[in-house]
Amino acid sequence: MPKTQDTIAQDWLAEELAEILDEDYELEIEDATLSREISRLYKDKHPDALDRRVYLSELIRLQSELIKLQDWVQHSKEKVVVLFEGRDSAGKGGVIKRITQRLNPRVVRTVALPAPSDREKTQWYFQRYVPHLPAGGEIVLFDRSWYNRAGVERVMGFATEDQVEQFLNDTPEFERMLVRSGIRVVKYWFSITDQEQQMRFLMRIHDPMKQWKLSPMDLQSRVRWEQYTKAKEEMMARTNIPEAPWYIVEGNDKKRARLNCIAHLLDLIPYEPVPHEEIHLPERVFNPDYERAVLPPELYVPGRY
Repeated sequence: MPKTQDTIAQDWLAEELAEILDEDYELEIEDATLSREISRLYKDKHPDALDRRVYLSELIRLQSELIKLQDWVQHSKEKVVVLFEGRDSAGKGGVIKRITQRLNPRVVRTVALPAPSDREKTQWYFQRYVPHLPAGGEIVLFDRSWYNRAGVERVMGFATEDQVEQFLNDTPEFERMLVRSGIRVVKYWFSITDQEQQMRFLMRIHDPMKQWKLSPMDLQSRVRWEQYTKAKEEMMARTNIPEAPWYIVEGNDKKRARLNCIAHLLDLIPYEPVPHEEIHLPERVFNPDYERAVLPPELYVPGRY
């Protein structure tokens, strides 16, 4: 019996859902290209890790809510900035990847600025971040932000104590200005323990797919753990303002950290369903006189798989 249109649609949907799960699984196994010994040690450190099926089903549910949030932001012309800060290997990039995975990059974009150029070093400190702030209907995720000055720049000696003091005085007013202009400012700090960071650094050292993530600056952060801790504590004490408070994400368990952060972000913003026009697929126009041109075979990618 030939398949009906409904049956074909259901089969296609099942295939699509299977592909979604494959994508999520691919994202998970990319974290696990390790030596067996390091992998075993990591599992021993996380005996109560979240079940993969529970994690993936919750992630997909939350990502469907993120799509609703995106639609609401676009429809209502809201402006949202989310800052992701934390120690090296704390999991900022992982949660950003899961937030943006199914969203429209024209609406939701990630900003990860390199070290400032010589010219930028002479500018007002916040100047190079301002062009990346959202217009109406946009969400911007900062993978590290202006808080570099209170962390790595301070600890590594790239900023003087006077510059750091100026930053800590200016930042609350800068963020109040953003909020007064209509931008929602959300700030997350991903917190991990000394032992967890050491384990993640070892994983990166032994994983050829992740060695690029380890820079000399990252390795120095191990040496200066206590200096980073003191810098973080003062930064939070002086920049935790009612208009833009800090939120700390417990990051030792990567999967729970991702789900908790996404769920919290969704709770913070009062998004609502927005009206959508019903979509109808138009009929294909067939021209009986049209013949599809045969392209030369060298234009095609070889079918190796």
